[in-house]
Amino acid sequence: MAEKPAPAVPLEISVEQARDLLDAHPGDTALIDVREPFEHETARIAGSIFVPMRRIPEHVDGPALPREKLLLIHCHHGGRSLRVTEWLRGQGYPRVTNVAGGIQAWSERIDPSIPTY
Repeated sequence: MAEKPAPAVPLEISVEQARDLLDAHPGDTALIDVREPFEHETARIAGSIFVPMRRIPEHVDGPALPREKLLLIHCHHGGRSLRVTEWLRGQGYPRVTNVAGGIQAWSERIDPSIPTY
């Protein structure tokens, strides 16, 4: 009997799906925050790894962006993180997905203690 191929990683997931993956697979999943430093100072999701979008290329294959983990990329609303997700896929990252709605949706639907801006 042939082995089933691993399911494809979707291009985008909801904040609820991201939370569930982080809870269920903490050692295999990383939440990457690609916002600007002033945004990170204003609001952040506990446990996220901060790598501003413009600094992503210098972190390819580094400890902040391990290829063996599922990388959940987020920004403020999901636009920049979608571009980073697509770029990382182009660099050969097989397990990277965008968190649709970003930290705004996370604050509204997961953790209202995170300030909105």
